[in-house]
Amino acid sequence: MMLIENLAIQPGYALSGLLVGLLVGMTGVGGGSLMTPLLVLVFGMHPSVAVGTDLLFASVTKAAGTSIHSAGKTINWTIVARLATGSVPATILTLLALAHFGAANKTVTHLISLTLGIALLLSAISLLLKDWIIARASKRWPESGRESPAWRTILVGFLVGALVSLSSVGAGALGTIALIYLYPRLPLVRIIGSDIAHAVPLTLLAGLGHWYLGTVDFALLGSLLLGSIPGIITGSYAARYTPDAVMKPCLGLILAFTGIKLLVR
Repeated sequence: MMLIENLAIQPGYALSGLLVGLLVGMTGVGGGSLMTPLLVLVFGMHPSVAVGTDLLFASVTKAAGTSIHSAGKTINWTIVARLATGSVPATILTLLALAHFGAANKTVTHLISLTLGIALLLSAISLLLKDWIIARASKRWPESGRESPAWRTILVGFLVGALVSLSSVGAGALGTIALIYLYPRLPLVRIIGSDIAHAVPLTLLAGLGHWYLGTVDFALLGSLLLGSIPGIITGSYAARYTPDAVMKPCLGLILAFTGIKLLVR
């Protein structure tokens, strides 16, 4: 009976998954940026459990996005490999550090909340200034081609891997903005596709590491996915009719407010 209760679908979590899924489908970002703080601030979850569960949540949802981008040939697998070269060892090192100090340690919990808050603010800024960043990158490197020194992409992967492992935030907005700077001549759809593809193994590896540490709630994960899958499908259709100029600023302001809330709580 207890097992059945533990596996029961929680409407509040399913609704949260639905809303976040809608936003991800409509804007392309917002999964880790919104779900983790929502679990911490609204549902009062321990930051470590919120991060661990959200990482596996992100890996499943972005796997679907990767299959679509792969079918449309909008993934640059060279970029994905470079990012993974940096993010995989960074993820392993971060998880080993969490295992050593203890994910439930007060200092670690404070570090996760602090990292999450800062990551949200950076995500908000990058999202709100995306068009300006694209224009500036194109102006600064007008003759640049589609290639960038491999070590820069690997370094970005390392930083994103560490950040995502700690806070579950960064693979979307921050990763995309970094790739725009590194590959300003590459079509945006291929940058987005490459970033989504890289996020799948990254969040899966980090999520499995958190599962090993005991900071994943699978009953919660099931409820979130029950809502997010139809949410993503609906959001993808709604994106055709919702102006980007409306959704991006709204999401950016939400991320900024949430980040500040986490930093001052």
